[in-house]
Amino acid sequence: MPLSLAFRGRRLTPSAVALILANLVPLAGVLFLGWTLFATLLLFRLENVTVGVFSVLTLLAARPREPLAWGAKVLMVPFFMFHYGMFTTVHGVFVMSLFGDLPAKASQTPAAFYHAVQSTGIGAAALALALSHGVSFVLNYIGGGEYRTANLALLMSRPYGRVMVLHVVILLGGFLVQLMGSPVPALALLVVLKTGLDLGAHLREHQPDAASGTAPAAAPARPTA
Repeated sequence: MPLSLAFRGRRLTPSAVALILANLVPLAGVLFLGWTLFATLLLFRLENVTVGVFSVLTLLAARPREPLAWGAKVLMVPFFMFHYGMFTTVHGVFVMSLFGDLPAKASQTPAAFYHAVQSTGIGAAALALALSHGVSFVLNYIGGGEYRTANLALLMSRPYGRVMVLHVVILLGGFLVQLMGSPVPALALLVVLKTGLDLGAHLREHQPDAASGTAPAAAPARPTA
């Protein structure tokens, strides 16, 4: 597929292609390596952590020459790290306890999480997803100059909208797949659905002027009721 083709009317950029390729790794794991539902959901939980890390980097890099922006970031970055950290920790407890058959208290320990990642063999896939986020950060945010006009409040709130949708879809989908006995086609469909949602969010975030919180001239916002 040429990069000039569109996904829902938006051009597929190199970073979007990197995202798709990275998501082919868990799909291959499900289809050819016998990945379980737990392994797949644990991988998506790891990606949530990656999203948080790059969100902190986007905040730190935003508007570097504006003293007022740095004053705001002194408060915003620690708050985001604490709040998003709690958010993704709760999601991790759900995944570990509901799908990994671990007691909720035990699932919070770093040792249990490390053992789960090691035993499921998802380390390479987690690295691939992290690299796709890195490609987007370098090509779009830094290389595309988004950081110069980025809206700090939008940057801090953006990960929640993206991750909340994925949380709901993945957890509900995970329960349905589990009830069906985790057949490979259903698990593969869950991965494809997650990829589509992730790609749509990625393209929306990096359309012209999205980081600054203003709509592009070619696509004016529709009035809301």
